[in-house]
Amino acid sequence: MSIADIKKTAEQKMARSVEALKSELHKVRTGRAHPGILDQVHIEYYGSMVPISQVANVTLLDARTISVQPWEKGMGPKIEKAIRESDLGLNPAAQGDLLRVPMPPLTEERRKELTKVVRHEGEDAKVAVRNIRRDANEHAKKLLKDKEIGEDEERRSLDEVQKLTDRTIAEIDRLISGKEAEIMAV
Repeated sequence: MSIADIKKTAEQKMARSVEALKSELHKVRTGRAHPGILDQVHIEYYGSMVPISQVANVTLLDARTISVQPWEKGMGPKIEKAIRESDLGLNPAAQGDLLRVPMPPLTEERRKELTKVVRHEGEDAKVAVRNIRRDANEHAKKLLKDKEIGEDEERRSLDEVQKLTDRTIAEIDRLISGKEAEIMAV
């Protein structure tokens, strides 16, 4: 494995850590409706568990209401029950075949809890990035020990991996502060 391979691998892993953080942040509910909130809710459909988006059309009616339109007649009550029993705290209302899922407004206390959750997710992402940095640095030191590279190359590699880590952590901080601002906005 060369220095370029080490850097490329570290860069890819750090990018995946940032993407994982983005996906986790999407799950944190703000006061606004978002169709992706229901992605984690699964229902039984002909013997297998599938996400709601595979058995119904999930759209936004307005900023605080999601509409769920099942594709089959008998699926409405099953979808309603699955949403109600999920840990999202949502209470769907049936109107014929259409389900309306209003987003309850967040209390100040709940907003503060959510910012703590967001900070925790950010910290987990930073730890993952630092672990990737440590692994990359260990690979570089091993190459130096095996005399495949010189000390200058090893030092340059450590510096470049550190710069990559700093950029990635700055990106994570930016994502966290943006999500916190979104949660605290009334």
